[in-house]
Formats: sequence, structure tokens, C-alpha cells
Amino acid sequence: MRLKTSLLKEPKHILYELVSCVGWTTADELYSCSEDHQILKWNLLNNETGLVVRLPDDIYPVDLHWFPKTVGAKKQTQAEIFALTSTDGKFHLVSKMGRIEKSVEAHKGAVLAGRWNYDGTALLTAGEDGQIKIWSKSGMLRSTLVSQGCPVYSVAWGPDSDRVLYTSRRQLIIKPLQPSTKVIQWKAHDGLVLKVDWNSVNDLILSGGEDCKYKVWDSFGRLLHSSTSQDYPITSLSWAPDGEVFAVGSFNTLQLCDKTGWSYALEKPNTGSVFNLAWSADGTQLAGACGNGHVIFAHVVEQHWEWKNFSITLTKRRTMQVRNVQNDAVDVLEFRDRVIKASLAFDHLVVATSLQCYVYKNWNTPLIFDLKEGTVSLILQAEKHFLLVDGSGLYTFSYEGRLTSSPKFLGMRADILSAQAVSLSNDTIAIRDKSDEKVILFFDPMTGKPLSDGKPLTHKLEVLEVALDQCGPSPERKIALIDKNHDLYLTSVHHLGKEPKICKIGSMVHSMAWNDSANILCGIQDIQFTVWYYPSVVFTDKELLPRTIYTKDGSEFSHAPHILSYVGTKVTLRQGDGSLVYSSVPLYSTLLHEYSASARWEDALRLCRFAKDQSLWACLAGMAMANRDLNTAEMAYAAIGELPRVQYINFIKEQPSKESSLAHMLMFSGHVQEAETTLLQAGLIYQAIQMNIDLFNWNRALELAVKHKTHVDTVLAYRGKFLQTFGRKETNKRFLQYSEGVEVDWERIQAKIEMELFKEREKAAHTSVRGSVASRHL
Repeated sequence: MRLKTSLLKEPKHILYELVSCVGWTTADELYSCSEDHQILKWNLLNNETGLVVRLPDDIYPVDLHWFPKTVGAKKQTQAEIFALTSTDGKFHLVSKMGRIEKSVEAHKGAVLAGRWNYDGTALLTAGEDGQIKIWSKSGMLRSTLVSQGCPVYSVAWGPDSDRVLYTSRRQLIIKPLQPSTKVIQWKAHDGLVLKVDWNSVNDLILSGGEDCKYKVWDSFGRLLHSSTSQDYPITSLSWAPDGEVFAVGSFNTLQLCDKTGWSYALEKPNTGSVFNLAWSADGTQLAGACGNGHVIFAHVVEQHWEWKNFSITLTKRRTMQVRNVQNDAVDVLEFRDRVIKASLAFDHLVVATSLQCYVYKNWNTPLIFDLKEGTVSLILQAEKHFLLVDGSGLYTFSYEGRLTSSPKFLGMRADILSAQAVSLSNDTIAIRDKSDEKVILFFDPMTGKPLSDGKPLTHKLEVLEVALDQCGPSPERKIALIDKNHDLYLTSVHHLGKEPKICKIGSMVHSMAWNDSANILCGIQDIQFTVWYYPSVVFTDKELLPRTIYTKDGSEFSHAPHILSYVGTKVTLRQGDGSLVYSSVPLYSTLLHEYSASARWEDALRLCRFAKDQSLWACLAGMAMANRDLNTAEMAYAAIGELPRVQYINFIKEQPSKESSLAHMLMFSGHVQEAETTLLQAGLIYQAIQMNIDLFNWNRALELAVKHKTHVDTVLAYRGKFLQTFGRKETNKRFLQYSEGVEVDWERIQAKIEMELFKEREKAAHTSVRGSVASRHL
């Protein structure tokens, strides 16, 4: 990825009169202000430049910010008014035609920055006098937020417009608007901090200073990246709207960087210092205000996508090149409008241009449909459909181009959704709620309605990233999530009214991805690369989980690698320095998932014997138990030396009825409550009592015996035997009360137990005979 820049031979502003600020009205129209007192309008479609207005001679513009397109309901097609700050201590509200609607005395000395908040309800100004003030949309003073003894060179709103970031000499300060809330303050640079920006999608902060460095911070003030010292002070920087890249400007320098800090490209145009940078709303174009009177334009090219044997590159704004690496065949795709976003996965290429969406299955005939909103910020794909996110909402489409649904929920802000906060599978959309980041909402992509009972999943901590698995039937859909502590959890999407079981499967996990063709999860865990061959084993036999993990030493990767995709056996990682590395995962686990899904247990056993890998045997044991294939499970457990489990499986096989077997399988997986419910529903009261006795759950065993008026003596007998073994006396009042009136006779108890088991066998045999007779009649 790089920037393709364009600069006129002769500037439209007066030569060597500094251009101080630029701002986009639409994706193809830009306004620029200069110390020559002119406001110019640049039309990029027809390459025309015109004078909007000549400002009075006493107005020297410093900063310009267009009124935002309103968030949520109504959207303006273009901004109609902008705030212009100047060196005389005023800010001006200027119409699109250049008429000054209002001028407000705001500060003593120059007004160095003016920023609208995200919904346009407030304007923030920062001055040379060290004050930061908040104004209403009409220009009425609401409050003076900050008064300090040094100029405030740059300010930025927080993602929810509830906090303000500003500069104070070498420090950065985050001040919440709510009074008596903690202020965050830290030393950011070794020289004056000149520029800051705060992105609403990724919640990351950028800063640049006179120490010739740019830095990336999180919203708690923790340093994520610091650049090497550049040749000149950093005079401008700006996040792209989607938060994936940012641009940095200094003297005769323009740089494009990834959100993690490493540099994609460095341009050396003849511009003087770049004092202001602005991205178009669709994130494809960049404009810079230059110290020598020029306005520089740049657009992003050479973006790259890969899927299996296809490699795609954006060569020009409207052109893509597709290369099949197997036979070196090359196709060129031409588009009517410029490409804004693209995604390549599940054998489909989805391209969003400024007006249309193209879906390619093969490279000859794309399916084309029109888009309502031009600024697509995110494309997610699953096997059967894809999801588009733009400023006004979420939309799921089939690959035939049919709109299937548009999920909506209270407080939805589609403009700040990122790939970490949304996940898509064939039957589920998962979205982290921005208003409460502990909550994950689930929707049906076919209807857009909340899934099952409509209840969201609530985690105990804020969630950083969500990912749905891609394979298997809908009722078994799982979601993996990384929380604020970087712990990795797994839970079911469908929990049928029960409290969801959220199981921790890893810690210090920084990045994760599901495989495209099997439910295998990979992640960067601390300093190693980890693959969970069968993460769902945590619901069947959680003690098997450590045995089903494949790890690779992370020394082959540099600092902070990030997983981009896991397709087939190939994992693609982006390293901290921006380079791509590939890691392969053994194929056997994918084959094992395939055999398990189609119940080919003989093939699965043959594969494990061939591979001689303990982790595969452990996976097979978990898969067989989950599918209730006891013979395969017995062999798999025996292969990994789990003899107590082999014995328990034999015990399950010997159970007199299907209900008893099912209950003990549930017990095996730790689902005690479900096991008891299964037995009680089948009328197997003794089995339910005996199960609680085996678990030393004495109070529940006695409660069941008393409630159903049976086997009270059995419970008392086993309790007495238990206490006798440990040389203890009875202290439980309920047991003392019943032992007074009930005689314990072991011979009678054994006879009763035998009778119960005989009845259960007879009932099971009778049921199976009835079933076979009915099937013959059919």
C-alpha cells in the first residue's frame, strides 16, 4: 500500500503564502484556506479550482472543520457550514457559499484549533491563551473547560464526545466533560506536542511533536508505538476514518502508516511543511495544506488481498489486477467509480465503489447492485453471505446481491464498528455493544432479528474482540472473545434460556482467527503461536483441553504479530514491523473435524493411528464423547492413557436404560443439573438419588428421597458408611431427624436397588420392542 500524490506545477493560492487548513465537503470536493485570505474550492472530478470568497484582510485562517454529517437518523449528503478559526482570537461560522454567518470573540491571541464533536452539537476551540472552550452549534459559549499557562496547539474529541484530548507543552491530557471525573495526563514527547488526533473506531491516539517523532497511544495513555526520529518536526497528522491507517506530514514529507505505527510508504514532495491533513469521508483520498502555497492530493493504491491461490492488487483508483499464482494467469478488473473497500474470502471478491457493489465468483461477469450510502467502512464475509457496514447501518446480502436483512438495535453507531467488534457466520451476526462493551448482541442474518430469546451475552469484563466459528450446524455455533485482560473465552451462541457457560481457554491472547473450513482456532498467546485443535472440548471434558493444543515458539515472529487470516493450513500474520509471515498448521486436525462431522469414526481412528499424535487422540476422544459414540471414545481415551475415563465409559455402557446412559454422559461432561433433570423426567428416582450420593451431595439426595417418599433408608445407609470411613459423627440436623425414625437394613436396601435396576431394564426392553414393531408397521 502506498500514496499516489499529485501536486500542481503552479499553486492556486499565492506562491509562498502558507496554506493553513483544508477540509472535504464531499469525497470529491475540498475547501482550502491560505494566508492570502482566499478560500478556494477544488473539484477533483473535473479538476477545476474556483474562488469561494476572499476574506477580509484582518482574518488570517488557522483551522477549518466542516460541520459533521449527523450520526444516526438523518444524514446530510454534504456539509453546509464550517468553523474557521483565525489569528485575531475569533472563530467564524462560514456557509458553503463563503458567507460569514457569525463571528465570535473566543480567545485572546490566535484560536489555534476548532473541532465539531461527532454529532455536531458542540464546537471545541483551543487558543494561544491556554484556554479550551465549548460552544453551542449557534456559537454561544457553554463552558470554559481548561485554563492553563501555555498555548493549546491541538485538541481532539474522544470517540463518544464525552472526553477531550489536548496538548500542554510536552504533555498530553485527557479531560472528561463530566466534572469530578479523573483526568489522565502523561509526558508524551521530548519537545512541544504540536498535533494530536483520536480515532473513534479503534479508540487510539496519535501525537506528533517538535522532537521529530510521531507516537501511537491507547486511550489510557499507554505507548503502543514510537517512531524513529524523523528529519523535521511533525507538523500534521490525521487518522483515516476507518482507523486502519494514518497520515503524517512534516517538511517536504508525507508518510502513510498502519494503525500499529509502522510505515507503508514515504513520499518526499516539494511542499514545504505540511501544516494540515484531511481524509475524505470514504478514506480513499488525502489532502494536505502546504507551507509553500500548494495543496497536495494523494490517494491510496496498491492495497493487497489474498485468498488461497489468488492474489489481488489495487493498481489504480478504478482498476484491480487478479493473479492466479498457480498458473500465473492475470485478469484486470475495471470499475466505473473509485474503489473504497474490498474483501476476498470464501471464493468471492466483494468490491464497494463510491456508488456500487461488485460481487465476483469468477472474473468475467460480476454481479452489480447500487449502494444507498457511498462510504462503506467495513466488509465481512461468510460462506453464504456478506455484511456491509456504512455510516447509516449494517446490511447483509446474499452473493446473488439480494438484501437479506438490516439488523438494528438501541444506541447503534454503525460509523464506529470495526472488524474486532463485529463477526459474521452463516447463521449469526455478533456485535459488541458500544454503549456497554461487556455485552455482545446476536442477530439472525436472514431476518435481522435478535437470535433465540433475544437476550444478549454479558461478559464480566469489557470485550476487545469477537469471532464466530464458521462451520457446523447452527445450534452448535460458538463464539470466541478476548476481554480487557487478554483472556480468551469460548461460549455457545444458543443457550436456550439457560445461563450461558463461558469457559476460559487461554490467557495473554492478543489476536485470534477461526479456520475457514473447520472449527479450529489459532491465536498469538504471550510469546507463542497457539492452535486450539478442538476448542469445544472444554464443554465435553475440559481436562482434555491442554492436550488438544498445538504450540509454536514465537521467536520466529518479531514484536506484536497480528493474525490476518487462517485459510486451509496456512496462517497469515502481520508482524510489528509490517512484514507478512506465514505459518502452517498440520492438516490432520482439519481431516479429523471432517470425519467427526460426517460420523466416519473408523476413518478417524485410522488417521490417529497413522499420525501417532497424542493431541489428535485427545481431540478424537472429545469429539466422540460430544457425539455420544462411546466405542470410539473408549479407544481414544485408552490411547492417551486415561484409564479412569475408560472405566467410566464402560460403566456408562452397562447402564440399564438409554436415559441412564445419557445422564451419565452429561455427568461425564460436568453437567450435573442436566443429568439429574434427565433422570427425574424419565421417572428414574433411584438413579437420581444414587447420582447425588456418588457426588457426596448428601442434602440433595435426602431432599429427593423425602420428596418422592422412597430410598430414604438408602441415603441414610450410604451417609452412615461415609461417616464411619472417616471416623466422624453425624452433625447434620436433617439426617439426625430422619435417622431416628428410619431403620437401616443393608440387605433390604440391596434388594430394593436390584428391584429398581430390574424394572429399569424391563422398561427399556419394552420400549425398544415397541419401537421395532412400530418401525416394521411403517
